[in-house]
Amino acid sequence: MAALTPPAGTAAQPAREAAGRRHRPRLWRGVVGLIAALYFLGPLLSSLLFTVDVPGQGFTLGSYSGILGAAGFWSSLRLTLELAAATIAVTMLLLVPALIAVRLTAPRLRVLVEVLCSLPLVVPAVALTAGISSVLQWGPDDFADTPLFQTFNTVQNPGFPVVLLLAYVLMALPLAYRTLDAGLRALDLTTLVEAARNCGASWPRAVLQVVLPNLRGALLNTGFLTLALVLGEYTVASILGYQPFAVWIVSIGGSNAQMSVSVSVLSLVLTWVLLLLLAAAGRGRSARPPRGTRTSPAAPAPTLQEKS
Repeated sequence: MAALTPPAGTAAQPAREAAGRRHRPRLWRGVVGLIAALYFLGPLLSSLLFTVDVPGQGFTLGSYSGILGAAGFWSSLRLTLELAAATIAVTMLLLVPALIAVRLTAPRLRVLVEVLCSLPLVVPAVALTAGISSVLQWGPDDFADTPLFQTFNTVQNPGFPVVLLLAYVLMALPLAYRTLDAGLRALDLTTLVEAARNCGASWPRAVLQVVLPNLRGALLNTGFLTLALVLGEYTVASILGYQPFAVWIVSIGGSNAQMSVSVSVLSLVLTWVLLLLLAAAGRGRSARPPRGTRTSPAAPAPTLQEKS
């Protein structure tokens, strides 16, 4: 009896259907990528054309060449970078020890710490600034004849406003908490610390030399997000009467719109470059083999004599 064989076309049909299913996700990925590129790069290209195409002059780079010599550029940029560095340092010093201590000694407090760090998301920036302004008015109203009056003046120093630093730390807490918590979830923190302690390391040494190197990616992400927050924050600084970089960009827009847009484009490109460098550093760290491990060639297969 002859064996039943399927027709020639039916064997190739499932392969064609599988190939079609493989090509459809690629097509949709390309469409979504194109839409996202138009959404993000379209306004950037329009802003770039606005800065280089001057009516009556044609193509010119005058708006970019005059940035460095603009009044207030260096002072506002320096103030913003100082505030960013201080905000990153204070946020790290507050959250990293607190999260490590909660995970090791009091896991039940994780929910409370998460709620406290997420509260700034509930309070709008305008309401936060109104509360800060009300507290600052206590100085001349209630503490004029006390030593605390000088403290109120110090925290409002225009050279380095500590009150703005405190506001930025509060605003950065939700982002920093989420990033650091994700990094700690990926670690077996208890095992790492116990191993370091069994090797004779003290608590500070165990944290600095064992835990923090394994949190390098989370720390870099936290620093970048905090830097981006400080660079783009406008509401709090403007209401309190200070002029960091974002406020300077808006103020110069009234007299020179093209320069204001050109500075915004440069700051956006700088943020993207920092993000790409951070991603490259994270990939290089993950692709590098752990210390103390050596890659050795595969052992040769045993011969017949060795088996016997």
